[in-house]
Amino acid sequence: MTAILDRRRGLGSRSTRYGRILVALAILVFALSLRTAVTALTPLLTAIGADLGFGSAVMGVFGMLPTAMFAVAGLATPWFTARFGLERVTLAAVAFTAIGIALRSVTSGTAGLLALSCVALLGMGIGNVVLPPLVKRYFADGVAAMSTAYLLCVQLGTTIPPLTAVPLADAYGWRMSLAVWAIIPIAALLPWVGVVLARRGHDVHDHTGEAAGESTGTVWRSPVAWGMAAMFGMTSLMTYSMFTWIPAVLASAGGSASLGGNMVALFSGVGFVATFVAPAAATRIRNPFPVALACAAVLLIGFAGLLWAPMTATWLWITLIGLGPTTFPMALTLINQRTRTGAGSAALSGFAQGVGYTAACAGPLLFGILHSATGGWSVPFGFLVGTTVVMLVGAFHACRPRMLEDTWGRAGAVAR
Repeated sequence: MTAILDRRRGLGSRSTRYGRILVALAILVFALSLRTAVTALTPLLTAIGADLGFGSAVMGVFGMLPTAMFAVAGLATPWFTARFGLERVTLAAVAFTAIGIALRSVTSGTAGLLALSCVALLGMGIGNVVLPPLVKRYFADGVAAMSTAYLLCVQLGTTIPPLTAVPLADAYGWRMSLAVWAIIPIAALLPWVGVVLARRGHDVHDHTGEAAGESTGTVWRSPVAWGMAAMFGMTSLMTYSMFTWIPAVLASAGGSASLGGNMVALFSGVGFVATFVAPAAATRIRNPFPVALACAAVLLIGFAGLLWAPMTATWLWITLIGLGPTTFPMALTLINQRTRTGAGSAALSGFAQGVGYTAACAGPLLFGILHSATGGWSVPFGFLVGTTVVMLVGAFHACRPRMLEDTWGRAGAVAR
Protein backbone atom coordinates (compact mmCIF):
# COMPACT_ATOMS: atom_id res chain seq x y z
CA MET A 1 0.00 0.00 0.00
CA THR A 2 1.81 3.11 -1.22
CA ALA A 3 -0.75 5.75 -0.24
CA ILE A 4 -1.18 5.14 3.42
CA LEU A 5 -3.41 8.13 4.02
CA ASP A 6 -5.82 8.17 1.11
CA ARG A 7 -9.20 9.76 0.54
CA ARG A 8 -11.06 6.72 1.83
CA ARG A 9 -9.37 7.13 5.18
CA GLY A 10 -10.42 10.71 5.53
CA LEU A 11 -7.22 12.44 4.47
CA GLY A 12 -7.39 13.71 0.89
CA SER A 13 -4.71 12.86 -1.66
CA ARG A 14 -3.33 16.43 -1.67
CA SER A 15 -2.76 16.23 2.07
CA THR A 16 -1.19 12.76 2.13
CA ARG A 17 2.26 14.03 3.04
CA TYR A 18 0.86 16.40 5.66
CA GLY A 19 -1.29 13.59 7.04
CA ARG A 20 1.66 11.22 7.40
CA ILE A 21 3.71 13.90 9.16
CA LEU A 22 0.78 14.63 11.49
CA VAL A 23 0.33 10.96 12.39
CA ALA A 24 4.08 10.42 12.82
CA LEU A 25 4.27 13.43 15.14
CA ALA A 26 1.24 12.23 17.09
CA ILE A 27 2.71 8.74 17.53
CA LEU A 28 6.19 9.89 18.50
CA VAL A 29 5.13 12.53 21.03
CA PHE A 30 2.73 10.11 22.71
CA ALA A 31 5.44 7.42 22.73
CA LEU A 32 7.65 9.76 24.76
CA SER A 33 5.09 9.67 27.58
CA LEU A 34 4.53 5.88 27.73
CA ARG A 35 6.85 5.33 30.73
CA THR A 36 7.19 8.75 32.36
CA ALA A 37 4.45 8.17 34.96
CA VAL A 38 6.50 5.20 36.21
CA THR A 39 10.09 6.34 35.98
CA ALA A 40 9.47 9.89 37.25
CA LEU A 41 7.74 8.55 40.40
CA THR A 42 10.01 5.71 41.52
CA PRO A 43 13.03 7.81 42.63
CA LEU A 44 10.73 10.04 44.70
CA LEU A 45 8.67 7.40 46.53
CA THR A 46 10.60 7.67 49.78
CA ALA A 47 10.23 11.46 49.91
CA ILE A 48 6.57 11.32 48.88
CA GLY A 49 5.90 8.61 51.48
CA ALA A 50 7.42 10.79 54.19
CA ASP A 51 5.20 13.68 53.12
CA LEU A 52 1.93 11.76 52.66
CA GLY A 53 2.51 9.20 55.39
CA PHE A 54 2.89 5.83 53.68
CA GLY A 55 5.57 3.20 54.05
CA SER A 56 7.18 0.28 52.26
CA ALA A 57 3.94 -1.69 51.84
CA VAL A 58 2.36 1.09 49.79
CA MET A 59 5.63 1.53 47.89
CA GLY A 60 5.30 -2.12 46.92
CA VAL A 61 1.81 -1.44 45.61
CA PHE A 62 3.17 1.41 43.48
CA GLY A 63 5.78 -1.00 42.17
CA MET A 64 3.13 -3.47 40.99
CA LEU A 65 0.76 -0.87 39.50
CA PRO A 66 2.47 -0.45 36.10
CA THR A 67 2.36 -4.09 35.02
CA ALA A 68 -1.11 -4.55 36.54
CA MET A 69 -2.60 -1.59 34.69
CA PHE A 70 -0.76 -2.47 31.49
CA ALA A 71 -2.29 -5.95 31.72
CA VAL A 72 -5.79 -4.52 32.17
CA ALA A 73 -5.25 -2.21 29.21
CA GLY A 74 -3.94 -5.04 27.09
CA LEU A 75 -6.99 -7.20 27.69
CA ALA A 76 -9.56 -4.40 27.32
CA THR A 77 -8.16 -2.27 24.49
CA PRO A 78 -9.04 -4.56 21.53
CA TRP A 79 -12.73 -4.34 22.47
CA PHE A 80 -12.57 -0.55 22.64
CA THR A 81 -10.73 -0.21 19.33
CA ALA A 82 -13.27 -2.47 17.63
CA ARG A 83 -16.09 -0.35 19.05
CA PHE A 84 -14.66 3.17 18.70
CA GLY A 85 -11.69 2.92 16.32
CA LEU A 86 -7.94 3.12 16.85
CA GLU A 87 -7.63 6.87 16.59
CA ARG A 88 -10.38 7.82 19.03
CA VAL A 89 -9.18 5.25 21.58
CA THR A 90 -5.66 6.63 21.24
CA LEU A 91 -6.91 10.18 21.81
CA ALA A 92 -8.66 8.98 24.98
CA ALA A 93 -5.43 7.27 26.09
CA VAL A 94 -3.47 10.50 25.61
CA ALA A 95 -6.07 12.37 27.66
CA PHE A 96 -6.00 9.79 30.47
CA THR A 97 -2.21 9.99 30.60
CA ALA A 98 -2.21 13.79 30.77
CA ILE A 99 -4.99 13.99 33.36
CA GLY A 100 -3.49 11.31 35.59
CA ILE A 101 0.03 12.75 35.59
CA ALA A 102 -1.14 16.35 36.12
CA LEU A 103 -3.72 15.76 38.83
CA ARG A 104 -1.78 13.26 40.92
CA SER A 105 0.82 15.95 41.54
CA VAL A 106 -1.71 18.06 43.43
CA THR A 107 -3.45 15.27 45.36
CA SER A 108 -3.39 15.55 49.12
CA GLY A 109 -3.52 11.87 50.06
CA THR A 110 -2.19 8.44 49.28
CA ALA A 111 -5.48 7.14 47.87
CA GLY A 112 -5.65 9.99 45.37
CA LEU A 113 -2.04 9.44 44.33
CA LEU A 114 -2.75 5.75 43.75
CA ALA A 115 -6.00 6.34 41.88
CA LEU A 116 -4.63 9.03 39.58
CA SER A 117 -1.50 7.00 38.95
CA CYS A 118 -3.84 4.23 37.80
CA VAL A 119 -5.53 6.68 35.40
CA ALA A 120 -2.17 7.69 33.93
CA LEU A 121 -0.96 4.10 33.72
CA LEU A 122 -4.18 2.99 32.04
CA GLY A 123 -3.65 5.63 29.35
CA MET A 124 -0.06 4.52 28.92
CA GLY A 125 -1.11 0.87 28.79
CA ILE A 126 -3.63 1.59 26.05
CA GLY A 127 -0.86 3.42 24.21
CA ASN A 128 1.32 0.32 24.43
CA VAL A 129 -1.39 -1.68 22.66
CA VAL A 130 -2.51 0.78 19.96
CA LEU A 131 0.87 1.96 18.68
CA PRO A 132 1.79 -1.24 16.78
CA PRO A 133 -1.50 -1.36 14.80
CA LEU A 134 -1.27 2.40 14.19
CA VAL A 135 2.18 1.89 12.68
CA LYS A 136 0.78 -0.92 10.54
CA ARG A 137 -2.14 1.21 9.36
CA TYR A 138 -0.25 4.37 8.46
CA PHE A 139 3.32 3.20 7.80
CA ALA A 140 2.98 -0.27 6.30
CA ASP A 141 5.70 0.69 3.83
CA GLY A 142 8.12 1.55 6.65
CA VAL A 143 7.31 -0.59 9.68
CA ALA A 144 10.94 -1.05 10.75
CA ALA A 145 11.82 2.66 10.53
CA MET A 146 8.69 3.85 12.33
CA SER A 147 8.93 1.11 14.95
CA THR A 148 12.54 2.10 15.63
CA ALA A 149 11.55 5.76 15.93
CA TYR A 150 8.70 5.26 18.38
CA LEU A 151 10.59 2.65 20.44
CA LEU A 152 13.48 5.11 20.72
CA CYS A 153 11.01 7.69 22.06
CA VAL A 154 9.71 5.14 24.59
CA GLN A 155 13.30 4.48 25.67
CA LEU A 156 13.99 8.20 26.06
CA GLY A 157 10.86 8.50 28.19
CA THR A 158 12.17 5.65 30.32
CA THR A 159 15.70 6.97 30.81
CA ILE A 160 15.38 10.76 31.22
CA PRO A 161 12.77 11.11 34.04
CA PRO A 162 14.70 9.18 36.72
CA LEU A 163 17.81 11.23 35.96
CA THR A 164 15.94 14.52 36.49
CA ALA A 165 13.38 13.56 39.14
CA VAL A 166 15.50 14.16 42.23
CA PRO A 167 17.18 17.40 41.00
CA LEU A 168 13.76 18.81 40.07
CA ALA A 169 12.32 17.76 43.44
CA ASP A 170 15.25 19.33 45.29
CA ALA A 171 14.76 22.59 43.42
CA TYR A 172 10.96 22.83 43.18
CA GLY A 173 9.44 20.06 45.31
CA TRP A 174 8.23 16.57 44.42
CA ARG A 175 4.86 17.81 43.15
CA MET A 176 6.47 19.93 40.45
CA SER A 177 8.88 17.10 39.64
CA LEU A 178 5.88 14.85 38.89
CA ALA A 179 3.73 17.48 37.20
CA VAL A 180 6.30 18.57 34.62
CA TRP A 181 5.89 15.27 32.73
CA ALA A 182 2.26 16.08 31.96
CA ILE A 183 3.61 18.51 29.35
CA ILE A 184 4.36 15.66 26.94
CA PRO A 185 0.89 14.04 26.73
CA ILE A 186 -0.70 17.51 26.72
CA ALA A 187 1.49 18.34 23.71
CA ALA A 188 0.34 15.09 22.08
CA LEU A 189 -3.33 16.03 22.41
CA LEU A 190 -3.33 18.57 19.57
CA PRO A 191 -1.97 16.28 16.81
CA TRP A 192 -4.25 13.45 17.93
CA VAL A 193 -7.27 15.75 17.81
CA GLY A 194 -6.19 16.62 14.27
CA VAL A 195 -5.93 12.95 13.29
CA VAL A 196 -9.34 12.11 14.77
CA LEU A 197 -10.99 15.08 13.06
CA ALA A 198 -9.41 14.19 9.73
CA ARG A 199 -10.69 10.63 9.98
CA ARG A 200 -14.12 11.19 11.49
CA GLY A 201 -16.64 8.86 9.97
CA HIS A 202 -13.91 6.50 8.72
CA ASP A 203 -12.07 5.21 11.78
CA VAL A 204 -14.48 2.56 13.04
CA HIS A 205 -15.44 1.55 9.49
CA ASP A 206 -11.78 1.06 8.58
CA HIS A 207 -11.07 -1.03 11.66
CA THR A 208 -13.97 -3.36 11.10
CA GLY A 209 -13.57 -3.30 7.34
CA GLU A 210 -10.00 -4.55 7.58
CA ALA A 211 -11.31 -7.83 8.87
CA ALA A 212 -14.04 -8.10 6.22
CA GLY A 213 -13.95 -11.32 4.26
CA GLU A 214 -12.16 -13.21 7.03
CA SER A 215 -13.80 -15.72 9.30
CA THR A 216 -13.96 -14.49 12.85
CA GLY A 217 -11.13 -16.05 14.80
CA THR A 218 -10.41 -16.52 18.47
CA VAL A 219 -6.98 -15.12 19.15
CA TRP A 220 -6.36 -17.25 22.23
CA ARG A 221 -6.47 -20.39 20.09
CA SER A 222 -3.48 -19.31 18.02
CA PRO A 223 0.05 -20.60 18.76
CA VAL A 224 1.31 -17.32 17.31
CA ALA A 225 -0.63 -15.38 19.95
CA TRP A 226 0.50 -17.58 22.83
CA GLY A 227 4.06 -17.53 21.57
CA MET A 228 4.01 -13.75 21.37
CA ALA A 229 2.49 -13.51 24.86
CA ALA A 230 5.18 -15.80 26.32
CA MET A 231 7.97 -13.95 24.51
CA PHE A 232 6.63 -10.56 25.57
CA GLY A 233 5.62 -11.57 29.10
CA MET A 234 8.79 -13.41 30.11
CA THR A 235 10.97 -10.62 28.75
CA SER A 236 8.97 -8.07 30.77
CA LEU A 237 9.11 -10.28 33.86
CA MET A 238 12.90 -10.53 33.69
CA THR A 239 13.24 -6.81 32.98
CA TYR A 240 11.10 -5.66 35.91
CA SER A 241 12.78 -8.20 38.22
CA MET A 242 16.20 -6.80 37.37
CA PHE A 243 15.05 -3.18 37.70
CA THR A 244 13.84 -4.04 41.20
CA TRP A 245 16.58 -6.31 42.48
CA ILE A 246 19.93 -5.33 40.89
CA PRO A 247 20.72 -2.90 43.76
CA ALA A 248 19.94 -5.52 46.42
CA VAL A 249 22.00 -8.22 44.70
CA LEU A 250 25.01 -5.90 44.51
CA ALA A 251 24.52 -4.57 48.05
CA SER A 252 24.57 -8.11 49.45
CA ALA A 253 27.94 -8.60 47.73
CA GLY A 254 29.35 -5.45 49.34
CA GLY A 255 28.49 -2.96 46.63
CA SER A 256 27.51 0.62 47.43
CA ALA A 257 24.14 2.23 46.86
CA SER A 258 25.67 4.40 44.14
CA LEU A 259 26.96 1.29 42.36
CA GLY A 260 23.46 -0.19 42.43
CA GLY A 261 21.96 2.98 41.01
CA ASN A 262 24.58 3.24 38.31
CA MET A 263 24.07 -0.36 37.27
CA VAL A 264 20.31 0.15 37.01
CA ALA A 265 20.99 3.15 34.78
CA LEU A 266 23.38 1.05 32.67
CA PHE A 267 20.80 -1.74 32.43
CA SER A 268 18.23 0.77 31.18
CA GLY A 269 20.63 2.55 28.85
CA VAL A 270 21.68 -0.63 27.04
CA GLY A 271 18.08 -0.78 25.85
CA PHE A 272 18.92 1.89 23.29
CA VAL A 273 20.96 -0.68 21.39
CA ALA A 274 17.98 -3.01 21.28
CA THR A 275 15.80 -0.20 19.96
CA PHE A 276 17.98 0.14 16.88
CA VAL A 277 18.60 -3.56 16.28
CA ALA A 278 15.34 -5.34 17.03
CA PRO A 279 12.91 -3.77 14.50
CA ALA A 280 15.33 -4.32 11.63
CA ALA A 281 15.91 -7.92 12.67
CA ALA A 282 12.18 -8.60 12.96
CA THR A 283 11.40 -7.14 9.53
CA ARG A 284 14.42 -8.23 7.47
CA ILE A 285 14.96 -11.77 8.76
CA ARG A 286 12.28 -14.23 7.68
CA ASN A 287 12.56 -16.17 10.94
CA PRO A 288 14.42 -14.13 13.60
CA PHE A 289 14.44 -16.94 16.18
CA PRO A 290 18.29 -17.02 16.14
CA VAL A 291 18.17 -13.47 17.53
CA ALA A 292 16.04 -14.74 20.42
CA LEU A 293 18.56 -17.55 20.98
CA ALA A 294 21.37 -14.99 21.15
CA CYS A 295 19.35 -12.93 23.64
CA ALA A 296 18.82 -16.00 25.83
CA ALA A 297 22.54 -16.79 25.69
CA VAL A 298 23.64 -13.34 26.88
CA LEU A 299 20.97 -13.42 29.60
CA LEU A 300 22.24 -16.73 30.95
CA ILE A 301 25.85 -15.55 30.91
CA GLY A 302 24.85 -12.30 32.62
CA PHE A 303 22.78 -14.10 35.28
CA ALA A 304 25.67 -16.47 36.00
CA GLY A 305 28.16 -13.62 36.30
CA LEU A 306 25.91 -11.53 38.55
CA LEU A 307 25.25 -14.57 40.77
CA TRP A 308 28.76 -15.99 41.07
CA ALA A 309 31.02 -12.94 40.57
CA PRO A 310 28.86 -9.85 41.20
CA MET A 311 31.76 -7.55 42.07
CA THR A 312 34.01 -8.71 39.23
CA ALA A 313 33.32 -7.05 35.87
CA THR A 314 29.92 -5.98 37.16
CA TRP A 315 29.44 -3.68 34.18
CA LEU A 316 29.86 -6.64 31.82
CA TRP A 317 27.19 -8.78 33.50
CA ILE A 318 24.74 -5.88 33.58
CA THR A 319 25.44 -5.02 29.94
CA LEU A 320 24.76 -8.62 28.90
CA ILE A 321 21.55 -8.74 30.95
CA GLY A 322 20.55 -5.41 29.42
CA LEU A 323 21.01 -6.80 25.90
CA GLY A 324 18.81 -9.81 26.67
CA PRO A 325 15.50 -7.88 26.58
CA THR A 326 16.09 -7.10 22.90
CA THR A 327 13.25 -9.61 22.54
CA PHE A 328 10.87 -6.93 23.89
CA PRO A 329 11.05 -4.47 20.96
CA MET A 330 11.40 -7.45 18.63
CA ALA A 331 8.07 -8.81 19.88
CA LEU A 332 6.40 -5.41 19.43
CA THR A 333 7.63 -5.27 15.83
CA LEU A 334 6.65 -8.88 15.13
CA ILE A 335 3.06 -8.01 16.05
CA ASN A 336 2.84 -6.27 12.69
CA GLN A 337 4.92 -8.86 10.84
CA ARG A 338 2.65 -11.73 11.91
CA THR A 339 -0.69 -10.12 11.06
CA ARG A 340 -2.33 -9.12 7.79
CA THR A 341 -4.66 -6.37 8.98
CA GLY A 342 -4.89 -3.59 11.52
CA ALA A 343 -7.66 -5.51 13.27
CA GLY A 344 -5.42 -8.56 13.56
CA SER A 345 -2.55 -6.40 14.78
CA ALA A 346 -4.75 -4.83 17.47
CA ALA A 347 -6.03 -8.25 18.58
CA LEU A 348 -2.53 -9.73 18.78
CA SER A 349 -1.11 -6.64 20.49
CA GLY A 350 -3.85 -6.66 23.13
CA PHE A 351 -3.60 -10.38 23.80
CA ALA A 352 0.20 -10.52 23.95
CA GLN A 353 0.45 -7.48 26.23
CA GLY A 354 -2.56 -8.37 28.36
CA VAL A 355 -1.41 -11.91 29.07
CA GLY A 356 2.26 -10.92 29.09
CA TYR A 357 1.97 -8.11 31.60
CA THR A 358 -0.26 -10.26 33.81
CA ALA A 359 2.58 -12.76 34.06
CA ALA A 360 5.17 -10.00 34.47
CA CYS A 361 3.38 -8.72 37.58
CA ALA A 362 4.58 -11.78 39.46
CA GLY A 363 8.25 -11.42 38.55
CA PRO A 364 9.71 -9.00 41.12
CA LEU A 365 7.45 -10.40 43.85
CA LEU A 366 8.40 -14.06 43.24
CA PHE A 367 12.08 -13.16 42.94
CA GLY A 368 11.89 -11.49 46.37
CA ILE A 369 9.89 -14.32 47.94
CA LEU A 370 12.39 -16.91 46.72
CA HIS A 371 15.26 -14.83 48.11
CA SER A 372 13.55 -14.45 51.48
CA ALA A 373 12.73 -18.17 51.65
CA THR A 374 16.24 -19.37 50.77
CA GLY A 375 18.43 -16.57 52.11
CA GLY A 376 20.43 -16.49 48.89
CA TRP A 377 20.25 -15.61 45.21
CA SER A 378 20.72 -19.01 43.54
CA VAL A 379 17.04 -20.00 43.55
CA PRO A 380 15.78 -16.57 42.41
CA PHE A 381 18.22 -16.60 39.49
CA GLY A 382 17.20 -20.19 38.77
CA PHE A 383 13.66 -18.86 38.47
CA LEU A 384 14.85 -16.34 35.87
CA VAL A 385 16.63 -19.11 33.97
CA GLY A 386 13.29 -20.95 33.83
CA THR A 387 11.53 -17.86 32.50
CA THR A 388 14.25 -17.58 29.84
CA VAL A 389 13.41 -21.08 28.66
CA VAL A 390 9.71 -20.19 28.49
CA MET A 391 10.62 -17.05 26.53
CA LEU A 392 12.49 -19.18 24.01
CA VAL A 393 9.57 -21.55 23.56
CA GLY A 394 7.32 -18.57 22.96
CA ALA A 395 9.82 -16.98 20.56
CA PHE A 396 9.99 -20.21 18.56
CA HIS A 397 6.26 -19.91 17.79
CA ALA A 398 6.19 -16.10 17.47
CA CYS A 399 9.12 -15.93 15.07
CA ARG A 400 7.96 -18.60 12.63
CA PRO A 401 6.94 -16.95 9.33
CA ARG A 402 3.17 -17.41 9.50
CA MET A 403 0.19 -15.17 10.09
CA LEU A 404 -2.08 -14.95 13.10
CA GLU A 405 -5.14 -15.05 10.85
CA ASP A 406 -4.08 -18.49 9.55
CA THR A 407 -3.73 -19.99 13.01
CA TRP A 408 -6.31 -18.45 15.29
CA GLY A 409 -8.99 -21.12 15.26
CA ARG A 410 -11.20 -20.17 12.35
CA ALA A 411 -13.99 -22.57 11.62
CA GLY A 412 -12.54 -25.37 9.53
CA ALA A 413 -9.03 -23.97 9.62
CA VAL A 414 -6.09 -26.06 10.69
CA ALA A 415 -3.31 -24.27 12.57
CA ARG A 416 -0.15 -24.33 10.54
